[in-house]
Amino acid sequence: MSPQINATENRFPKQIKSLICALKHRDYHTELHSQRVINLSTNLGYRCGLSAVEIDRLRISAYLHDIGKIGIPDRILLKPGKLDAEEWNYMKTHPEKGEEITQMLDIEDCDLIANVVRQHHEYYDGSGYPDQLSGENISILARIIAIADAYDAITETRPYSPAKSHHEAIEIINFERGIKFDPDVFQKFLKMIDQN
Repeated sequence: MSPQINATENRFPKQIKSLICALKHRDYHTELHSQRVINLSTNLGYRCGLSAVEIDRLRISAYLHDIGKIGIPDRILLKPGKLDAEEWNYMKTHPEKGEEITQMLDIEDCDLIANVVRQHHEYYDGSGYPDQLSGENISILARIIAIADAYDAITETRPYSPAKSHHEAIEIINFERGIKFDPDVFQKFLKMIDQN
């Protein structure tokens, strides 16, 4: 069984702690979401057989996956209703913004982590963004974060959407298995989440 991970930033380098602090002040909801995504991603990473080094990179990537939202205007990021096409296109720039921010960090495997941040909205079938990557061309770390990110987003209340139940979230993600999400990683996630 995977160990439960306490999602604290105590072991992160100071530069990452600084970004986390900035994110907390910018949008506390996104910071809390990132904390939960770390826990889900890390436990799923163990299920996927990642090494200790890969788990460390996964944790940092999970924490920073939405850091690009610092560059999204409040009128879009905090809009209570559905985004229009122009707003949605702007929101979809946050992985690239996150990559740019992450690349400025002076940390080990910075380029790898920045790449995972960029890829966390790529879809398994190639219909995601920003680069329309597909299958194993998407980093395994990004494929793990994608499922953890989606599950948490679905089960938590957002300005534009009420929280759905665990059962509803699993149904939605299962429906998108092979489209948005890696089927093998999803199966591991299902076993993990059903044991919690």
